[in-house]
Amino acid sequence: MKGPLFYSKILLFGEYGIIRDSKGLSIPYNFYNGALKKDENPSVEAIASNASLKRFAIYLEKLQSEQSDLVAFDLLTLKNDVETGMYFDSSIPQGYGVGSSGALVAAIYDKYAVDKITVLENLTREKLLQLKNIFSQMESFFHGKSSGLDPLNSYLSIPILINSKDNIEATGIPTQSFDGKGAVFLLDSGIVGETAPMVNIFMENLKDKGFRAMLKNQFVKYTDACVENFLHGDMKSLFTNTKKLSKVVLNNFKPMIPEQFHGIWQNGIDTNDYYLKLCGSGGGGYILGFTEDLERAKISLKDYKLEVVYQF
Repeated sequence: MKGPLFYSKILLFGEYGIIRDSKGLSIPYNFYNGALKKDENPSVEAIASNASLKRFAIYLEKLQSEQSDLVAFDLLTLKNDVETGMYFDSSIPQGYGVGSSGALVAAIYDKYAVDKITVLENLTREKLLQLKNIFSQMESFFHGKSSGLDPLNSYLSIPILINSKDNIEATGIPTQSFDGKGAVFLLDSGIVGETAPMVNIFMENLKDKGFRAMLKNQFVKYTDACVENFLHGDMKSLFTNTKKLSKVVLNNFKPMIPEQFHGIWQNGIDTNDYYLKLCGSGGGGYILGFTEDLERAKISLKDYKLEVVYQF
């Protein structure tokens, strides 16, 4: 048994902001993927994944009984497959902000949901929101509060534009130019991040009036501008706004940035060689970088491994 592949995702813009109704832009990242599988001789990882799927199946049964109008699963087949050793075979790093649990949720929905919404039908805004809501409830099993966007991106494998909480649409992004100097890249922090504690810190900060004002007047404003600039291919404005966003994050989201990266973050702002921002909830995992000159960024960050996501 080997199921279809589901890809990792990158939220280019909107981390934390989408909780406060900023715009967001999420794109599939095909470098990593996962699929449901069974093996005769499972590895240690496969056994651990199978144990996690057992707990997930119990959670889904409870979800279905509590919210019968939300989603129905073929629980009998799911439980049987889990009992006979099914696991999620994934190259997506966990705790890195690229949607490892999202791909798993998408795979389970795809295989076991009854009357599922498929990629082939006309994806109206209502259907997208319905999917996002289902995925949000499913993914909450993994880290408390989920927006449902990671599984949505993984399931549909198309860029998703978030206009607000209840206004999302599939979108196109400017075509990549592989001989372009500009790039979006991932920087490996070498630390595994935990989503729940980071989100808790953010929620705690929201109680502060000054923090809320900063979010509205700076963070959300620059995030929205970046999304618009990127979608319209206005790269000059994109870098102006990404720099502003990078500064705001460094000044106000310090706990989400691993300490040893504070100086590197500032250096990018000072030299304009690159600008860094959070990838997912932060606390470790990947850091997202934007540069107008990839070669210059590589020299500047020569001690780190850069993974190019998108070139223009």
